[in-house]
Amino acid sequence: MKRFFSSLYVQVILGILIGILCGIFYPDFAVKLKPLGDGFIKLIKMVIAPLIFSSIVIGIAGMQDIKKVGKIGLSSLIYFEVMTTVALIIGLVFVNWIQPGTGMNIDPASLDPEAVSNYVKQSEEHKNVMDFILSIIPHNVIAAVASDNLLQVLVFAVLFGIGLTKIGEKNSEPVLTVLQSFLKALFAIIKMIMYLAPIGAMGAIGFTIGKYGVEALSSLGLLMISFYLTCIVFIVFVIGAVLYFYVNINIFKLLKYIKEELLIVLGTSSSESALPGLMQKLEDAGCSKPIVGLVIPTGYSFNLDGTCIYLTMAAVFISQALNMHLSLEQEITLLLVLLLTSKGAAGVTGSGFVTLAATLPVVGHVPVEAVGLILGIDRFMSEARALTNIIGNAAATLVVAKYENGLDEAVLHDKLGSAHGQKT
Repeated sequence: MKRFFSSLYVQVILGILIGILCGIFYPDFAVKLKPLGDGFIKLIKMVIAPLIFSSIVIGIAGMQDIKKVGKIGLSSLIYFEVMTTVALIIGLVFVNWIQPGTGMNIDPASLDPEAVSNYVKQSEEHKNVMDFILSIIPHNVIAAVASDNLLQVLVFAVLFGIGLTKIGEKNSEPVLTVLQSFLKALFAIIKMIMYLAPIGAMGAIGFTIGKYGVEALSSLGLLMISFYLTCIVFIVFVIGAVLYFYVNINIFKLLKYIKEELLIVLGTSSSESALPGLMQKLEDAGCSKPIVGLVIPTGYSFNLDGTCIYLTMAAVFISQALNMHLSLEQEITLLLVLLLTSKGAAGVTGSGFVTLAATLPVVGHVPVEAVGLILGIDRFMSEARALTNIIGNAAATLVVAKYENGLDEAVLHDKLGSAHGQKT
């Protein structure tokens, strides 16, 4: 029993239940719990930028061949863009079909303009798509990290990684050694922060129920169910089809092979927490080390399939809840903008929420503070998107490795078996 309650997942469930009960029976007190949820997300945001920077620099610089980096990078980006676009479209289709937010009838005037001010520092800068594109070029690298402007951090990380390949392995090795140690320290920090997840979840859901009433829970629950269903469909039918027809691997065999990493993600709700183990397993399965070192870290910013599904579904859900339904033109605009902004969301708890807050102002009439409606269930939704992200990146590595002739298929099928029941 003691071991059962020591599970972070169980503790978060208990935190959610306590928050719901507080919201139902002590709504005034529950509303005051909001800083607990805010504080947890701020702690996570604290490590996102340096984590992305370190991972991408190590992946690019570790190859030491700029032509190979460019070729693999181009193949990866094309695959990432195709898969994330499919994920965004699937999210839009399902949220419009199920309509989870319809009937909530939230009054926009009741929203607190300060409710998500800590998460939307960048949103006012993005008045249109062109402004957004220009904003990814950092004025100052240190300022980009300090302000959590993830796309600017990505731009510098890529350039810095390429720069290290230009100065040679002897000169770049000391820098890479430091960055690898720095990355391990960041993972240790994330592990410590995750112990506060139950408290953060309790505060967030308590605030939501206390402010908007228990009737909001049913609609939020429908959103969660819709989101999980959409993620399952994407994993089994989209990613599964790609692996079956191109790599000759059954998606369920891949899930079994990386089950330990999936359990880590489930317990921490952070796909980054499983990054080292996933990279090692993919190398053991026959993927070349340079490809794994580049595709996996880059994928955590450019191939977030679960986050893409979440962003489209959450944005349309909010518009439904406020009775501000988006037109077809606005949904297409949302899709196009998210093709860019989704690339700046790391696979760490809270970052998808931040990206959603930064994207809403571009669409138009939906108030950005409305993202507070889903903060209470973001912890549960982040589990599904983190799981989808890590599965998508594992599949992406296999696909790119095979395309770039960096996959030992004999080793792969020995580890996983082929989709058609034969070993190569």
